Amino acid sequence: MPNLENLKKQAKLILRWHRERHYPVAPQIRGLIPRFLNMPDSDILAASFKLSDAQEMVARQHGFDSWQALKAELSTASRKVKSLPSQATIVCAEPQLLVTNIKRSCQFFREKLGFSLVFSYGDPPYYAQMGRDAARLNLRCVEGHLIESTVRDREELLSVSMTVATADELKLLFLEFQSAGVAFHQTLKKQPWGARNFIVKDPDGNLLLFAGPAN
Repeated sequence: MPNLENLKKQAKLILRWHRERHYPVAPQIRGLIPRFLNMPDSDILAASFKLSDAQEMVARQHGFDSWQALKAELSTASRKVKSLPSQATIVCAEPQLLVTNIKRSCQFFREKLGFSLVFSYGDPPYYAQMGRDAARLNLRCVEGHLIESTVRDREELLSVSMTVATADELKLLFLEFQSAGVAFHQTLKKQPWGARNFIVKDPDGNLLLFAGPAN
């Protein structure tokens, strides 16, 4: 959408061309202003021609019947335009877990951890996303385990970390998983740095940390 100030300048330029008897403007006026339709160029340049006539020409050039209609549209469009952000904002992160059996993993997250299937892809599926509340986990099927399980367990190489808001919610989540028969790499524990957490092990040995405040 053009700028209103530029359109005003265009209208003033057309008015000046008419006053200066600039012949190329005559056919433009005749083609856009109905009352000049059957007039020759010389009569058009000799006739009364006001700024409002030039503004009407500009409006018609942009597909509007009147200058007022063009201004109204420009005003509406300007209100709709959003200011560009000064920097990009990352709104979420989606960890990718490497699994050897998509169907088994989806079943584990759904039945044991209370997640639901967001989507799966492939026939048979080799990629899927599971979600619970604001958390999203992407599952990618691979051949075999890429990390030695003893090394993963010894070093506690986490595949993902998820957080809840309060200590009470964390305890509820731990008890929920416990009642579902989930295998824990670490049960609910208060850490020296002030957080409380526990670690779940999925069927492929991925370590899933769930954390929250200690109090």
